[in-house]
Amino acid sequence: MSTYVYGITSGSHPSLPDGMEGVGEPARQVRIIKEGDLAAVVSDAPEGLRPKRRDLLAHQNVLAETGAAAAVLPMRFGSVSPDDAAVAGVLAERADHFKERLKALSGKVEYNVKATHDEEAVLHRVMSENPEVRALTEANRQAGGGSYDDKLRLGEVVVAAVQHREAEDAAELQSALEPVAAAVSVGPESTGWLANLSFLVERASAEDFIAAVEEVRKGQPHLEVRLHGPLPPYSFVEPGPSEPAETHH
Repeated sequence: MSTYVYGITSGSHPSLPDGMEGVGEPARQVRIIKEGDLAAVVSDAPEGLRPKRRDLLAHQNVLAETGAAAAVLPMRFGSVSPDDAAVAGVLAERADHFKERLKALSGKVEYNVKATHDEEAVLHRVMSENPEVRALTEANRQAGGGSYDDKLRLGEVVVAAVQHREAEDAAELQSALEPVAAAVSVGPESTGWLANLSFLVERASAEDFIAAVEEVRKGQPHLEVRLHGPLPPYSFVEPGPSEPAETHH
């Protein structure tokens, strides 16, 4: 029977609530596999598991319950190991890494920030900021709309200016929020978003982070900013390149 892994925590973690249920129909009982100073929160893995709403919520609930008592390294939905012995083997093999991560993530949560442009607002901004766009627009207006080539040229210049603005806004968003976060992880580029950033935030100072996001919204009205969280720190289970290097004595 393969083993479904929800997360990894310290072996001294307070015990789970009695009868906690995880993924599957019927729901599988959640249990603990201990190995040295570490523990894995697991259940039997259902056959043919798919990311259905009920199972996604069950996965999140197990992590929320476990993480409420102490730090947990969350595994992503669908993390399955061949059996309990294989899970224990990974805990033993990567013990130092998991312990370092548990220490680094203790008392912290993840917030995901995505941003896109308000199309009309960014065009106004590009018009006001870019002399070339203004000059071409004015020349076309005086020429009664301008020729096909003139319009094409203006279109190309506007697209280039908007793309430049996207890159600048993504960098500005990151630099505005980094000071109130412990670490940042840049998500994969996806169509529709000019920025997709995950921030590791001290649970105790989450309000400061949320306030900083609000400041960005007020100061950059041409941006549409979406904030999702608090989440288990999925993006920080492996150390990211943008985390400060820890000095070892």
